[in-house]
Amino acid sequence: MRDIPFYQMSIDDEELNQLKNVLELNKDDNKVLELEENIANFVGAKYAVATCNATAAIHLALSAIKLKRGDKILMSVNSFVNIPEVVRHFDAEPIFIDINSEDMNIDINKFEKALEENKSKKLRGAIITFVAGQTPDLDRIYDIAEKYGIILIEDATCALGVTYNDETVGSLRADMTIFSTNPSNGKYSVSRSGMIVTNNEEIAESARLLRTHAITTTYDDFGNLDYIYDVVDIGHKYDISDLDAAFSLAQLKKTNKFIKRRKEIAKIYKERLTGIKHVSIPTHKDEHIFTHFIIKISRNRDAFARALKEKGVATGLNYIPLHLLTYYKTKYSIKITQFSTALSSYQQILSIPMYPGLTDDDVNYICDQIIDIASEWI
Repeated sequence: MRDIPFYQMSIDDEELNQLKNVLELNKDDNKVLELEENIANFVGAKYAVATCNATAAIHLALSAIKLKRGDKILMSVNSFVNIPEVVRHFDAEPIFIDINSEDMNIDINKFEKALEENKSKKLRGAIITFVAGQTPDLDRIYDIAEKYGIILIEDATCALGVTYNDETVGSLRADMTIFSTNPSNGKYSVSRSGMIVTNNEEIAESARLLRTHAITTTYDDFGNLDYIYDVVDIGHKYDISDLDAAFSLAQLKKTNKFIKRRKEIAKIYKERLTGIKHVSIPTHKDEHIFTHFIIKISRNRDAFARALKEKGVATGLNYIPLHLLTYYKTKYSIKITQFSTALSSYQQILSIPMYPGLTDDDVNYICDQIIDIASEWI
């Protein structure tokens, strides 16, 4: 029996060389600036602001737009928990929207309806998540956001390198886009980093200031950092270390290679698992970059996952709907049936291993186990 983890990072000499360069204290290299410049160029945006992780990037983005107590932010009920979490840290209110049944992204009709029916001037913006690395109908979302004058933040933490109508996400019409160079769950990572990209200079400058305690410093006549500093706002400690930036820089250079390999893996999954009893595959657009690969099990998903685990195949969930989590269910008195599409989807979804280091042999082994279990499933 094999032991195939849900996720495993792909690391080689490129990461080691980048880290060695930092540890050798080469003062001519600023890996944080290099990472920001490379991300901005890769995406095609004017500005990039690196942070210690993607959650910090989202929190910093909301700080940059000066989110206040009582403000409201729209989001999919199928977002990861860090999205409403950072909103709540401002004592602001997350407003959940159901998903569409095809790709599990936000239901745009319900998104627009929520804005049409909004009577509050406190509704500031929306955070749009790209589930598993698949884009929603961005043109329509952009048009809606502009029509109602709200701030639009793209949660593309699982979608670095994805394109939409042949243009790279992050360079389009959102106010900000959030990326991560390591889209895995934290327990699978050796390094984390987040990134805000934007074409708005004011937002970029505000994020950079707030990233490190909102400290301003002065320099002497020789350009050396002086010991006098000032604090001009309430900031955070969300900057990224040179070591993490160096590691992320190495990973960034492999982004297109990683996407290509994940698409090859997805092709095998689709060919082998299509038409299998009790197993279905959600709709995939051509632009999908398969940061995760989600299947649906017609009944008793958890027992199916346990059966896979017994055969050495780890699985995950992307994601548990927010209204089923104790804090949000209790805080907002949400009925379990309030978001029916998300609930129906959640009862069936199962994410199977998806990362560039999987060999074709590994992928076929995973398919063999799914097919074997499904053949005897009641």
